[in-house]
Amino acid sequence: MADTLIYPSDVAFSPAVKAIQSRKGSREAYAHVEQDRGWRTEIDPDLAAFLAQTTSFYLATASADGQPYIQHRGGPAGFLKALDTRTLAFADYSGNRQYISQGNLSENSKAQIFIMDYAHRRRVKIWGEARVVEDDPALTRSLMPQGYRARPEQVILFTITAWDTNCPQHIPQKFDAADVAAALAARDGRIAELEAELARLKGEPAATV
Repeated sequence: MADTLIYPSDVAFSPAVKAIQSRKGSREAYAHVEQDRGWRTEIDPDLAAFLAQTTSFYLATASADGQPYIQHRGGPAGFLKALDTRTLAFADYSGNRQYISQGNLSENSKAQIFIMDYAHRRRVKIWGEARVVEDDPALTRSLMPQGYRARPEQVILFTITAWDTNCPQHIPQKFDAADVAAALAARDGRIAELEAELARLKGEPAATV
């Protein structure tokens, strides 16, 4: 980052933000957090495990004049990979070819990754800087999920400045359709086992499907 940060959370808590926090009564609490543990700056085991299950996130960028843009990115679990404790990467698939995120990053490297885990009512916010890599086929291949039907066009590397999680307040609980289908299949299988066992105990012929 070009700016000097006293605390990692300063990436989001600008002087203007802190002034409003002071006016609305939350600055003292956040000051204690800054002086104690503060926001994290590296990938820890908890975040690594969370990323390994991530299938969807939003990438926020802005143009040189500050016009914001949010782009969804999705893929198989773990498609957003940690290359080291400070670097995330993912294969950027060919899409609608608007290239808004890439254009923004070409003139303003500041970015954010926002991940929502509806099933567990958790959200993770990651601030940093991102850049597009178009000329590294080996890196692109290493990040492409095996068997996934998409065409990788390039790679986006994301260097972490800070990250934090939010409380689950107001997050609706939703579940992935595949997870629901698997749970229902497991339930139906267990019901079939119990019905067969009950029929055996009663001396009745097992039901056929």
